[in-house]
Amino acid sequence: MIIYGRVAGVNGERLNVREGRGVDVQAPQPIVLEGYGIQLEPLAPSHLPALVSAAGDGEVWRTWYVSVADLEPGREQAWLDLALRGQAEGHMHVWVVRDRASDTIIGSTRFHDIVVPIGRVDIGFTFYASRWQGTHVNTACKRLLLAHAFESLGAQAVGFRVDNLNARSQRAVTAIGAKLDGILRHWQARRDGSVRDQYMYSIVAAEWPDVRARLDARLAARLAGGRPT
Repeated sequence: MIIYGRVAGVNGERLNVREGRGVDVQAPQPIVLEGYGIQLEPLAPSHLPALVSAAGDGEVWRTWYVSVADLEPGREQAWLDLALRGQAEGHMHVWVVRDRASDTIIGSTRFHDIVVPIGRVDIGFTFYASRWQGTHVNTACKRLLLAHAFESLGAQAVGFRVDNLNARSQRAVTAIGAKLDGILRHWQARRDGSVRDQYMYSIVAAEWPDVRARLDARLAARLAGGRPT
């Protein structure tokens, strides 16, 4: 795994969070993360056509209850504007996902609901082109993002928020070792006006070594051509 660049706190600031010991927590900054044949690149406006193409592979934008639905043809600029605004306001950091072998952008993922003073980020808004679903890509991206959060930024907790209809993501988040904190019932309106229940998961810093080992085992099995446990 390769991490390019240096992550610095906002205006050089280093924030301390005490949880039995001093911890340096840093705000996410633009950085390229690479490993396992995948490269995560900070989102730029020039990426939009490739993201639209990825969302069109299998028409994954038709999955109406997740964020990729906002890459529906004709709505893609609003998706980009919202992502870039979240970055500018400091509560999101957005990456595109590039397959190194084909040099193709195959999806996107992000940190969101970033709360630097307590050392917490959430991972979400993730999608991949249909042909890459069920491969090693999601596990690789989670490995890169979690390592960056816990090992580079000093995060104390990483969360995941999953729609009650998204059983596939619920299984995926559980499989990497995240714990279900609870279900927020009747939590938020979807784009079509229906109301979601939100499944809230998290991994805390003390759990990261075990989660890392699980992810490494899954990646080794997948990249060797076997089935991850």
